Amino acid sequence: MAKKSDYFGLGYIVSVILAIIPVTAWICGALTRFSEGKIVAGLIRLVFGFTIVWVVDLVLMIISKHIWRLLNI
Repeated sequence: MAKKSDYFGLGYIVSVILAIIPVTAWICGALTRFSEGKIVAGLIRLVFGFTIVWVVDLVLMIISKHIWRLLNI
């Protein structure tokens, strides 16, 4: 069994491709935060998803090789 990774257990490459596309990054990012029970982080992602949040998430995902959670709210 493959190691569970980023968006919904998808692999690193697929998650980076989804993170590069703004619309899928916005949707997957919000759904991931909500599924983890981080309601405030999910709402912030929904409201500010196409701004600096998207760029920061993308850079951190590429550098750290997994989704980095800035908000543990």
